[in-house]
Amino acid sequence: MKILLFGGTFDPPHKGHMNNLQAAMDCVQPDKVIVMPAGIPPHKKASTTDAALRLAMCACFTALSPKVEVSDWEVRQGGRNYSVNTVEMLHSRYPADSLYMCVGSDMLLSFTRWYRWQDILRMTALVVESREAGDAAALHAAAEELRRQGATVLLAQAQAFPCASSDIRSGRVPRSRWEEVLPPNVIQIVKDNGLYTCDADKNG
Repeated sequence: MKILLFGGTFDPPHKGHMNNLQAAMDCVQPDKVIVMPAGIPPHKKASTTDAALRLAMCACFTALSPKVEVSDWEVRQGGRNYSVNTVEMLHSRYPADSLYMCVGSDMLLSFTRWYRWQDILRMTALVVESREAGDAAALHAAAEELRRQGATVLLAQAQAFPCASSDIRSGRVPRSRWEEVLPPNVIQIVKDNGLYTCDADKNG
């Protein structure tokens, strides 16, 4: 069985995330997809949005395929969580299966600075999505360097989506454009819980 891990803070998940996951699914053709909202990622500030709400918003990904499930494992761990911890958990849970982990192009370029990155490569194949126009050359160079060290690196062709979660939180994407960038269930949860409202209202 092929298992695809798609992790992130998802504060909030947006249509760019959905495009990236769809591209990774098209590339890998997995039997199971695990969407894993982060608890406290070591390389970012902790999310100020309640984990239960981020988990609920991630239900948007299940619309892509019945193979998609959302896991609260990282959230339940408490404290900071490294990717290798999650990969080890999945490797022990599915010892006979093939693991694939999605990473953005920005993450691939700094991958050799990740905590225990060699162990991640030993247990998983990387599925890389380009997140910025013009990063192809650097991305291919980084992928080739990791392959020379024995890694399996697949490049997924994701549709470009010029938006980041931070744009929504900060109000750079105003409320009038939320339908363009956010799935319907995410918009409903955001409105019901007053998320991002003050920042977004400053910009219309």
